[in-house]
Amino acid sequence: MNNYPFGSQAPKSFPAYPKTEFDLESGTAIKRTRKPKNSPFHPLRMIKSFGNRFHHFFKLHPLMGLFLALCFVLALAMILSLYGTQYGVQSGGYVKSDMGFDDYPFSKLQNLVMVAGHSIYTSSSCGKIEKEDSWFLESYQKNPGQAATFVTHIHEGIEIVARDDSALLLFSGGETRRDAGPRSEAQSYWAVADSKGWFGKEESVKWRALTEEHARDSFENLLFSVCRFRELTGTYPQNITFVMENRVGALEKLASDQGEKLTDVM
Repeated sequence: MNNYPFGSQAPKSFPAYPKTEFDLESGTAIKRTRKPKNSPFHPLRMIKSFGNRFHHFFKLHPLMGLFLALCFVLALAMILSLYGTQYGVQSGGYVKSDMGFDDYPFSKLQNLVMVAGHSIYTSSSCGKIEKEDSWFLESYQKNPGQAATFVTHIHEGIEIVARDDSALLLFSGGETRRDAGPRSEAQSYWAVADSKGWFGKEESVKWRALTEEHARDSFENLLFSVCRFRELTGTYPQNITFVMENRVGALEKLASDQGEKLTDVM
């Protein structure tokens, strides 16, 4: 038995399994640097994971999950309502709604005169406004003198506004005839009034004669005209006079509900 003294003459141990990778053919060690583990951000995966956890929590605690969902909806509604009070939607964009009373273009007008449209003027010129074939008439409207009635309504509305310096004239009526094209009843009435020179009242009436072009029936004629008046003046009308055919049942009910003073001219 050989005894090897401790010291420099002692045999060295041979590393049978090196810590690094070893190439058997070349007899050299292969050094490879370890790449740090990256944790890329995956928002979709995170959302899916959160959804799975919430679903699992909801199955275990249905009442608590329903309560949390309700709280989230209420908080979102409060945020949207607070945002809506600071900004109003107008003409496809957002504008601040803190307009002063003097910022409205017709803030000094207090009364509303509404002329309800009942047909669309389709003639290329305004020389035949009292002819039935110049208007797009329904079958029940094709009666002698029907076109003249429309002109009478326009004239009457202008006369009422001319006698009231604090009145705003609105021609009301939307694009109610598909075959008539993109023309509204309100624009037709305004064009007829303009072609007639506003029956001698152009200087005092034309600047405060506008249109409401969304109404489809008599009820909406009044309702939308009140909203249009509010949009132009900043307040609701103190008195309302409407010139139209005899369809006042629903309008009188609306007036009684709103406490407005209405005058009907037919």
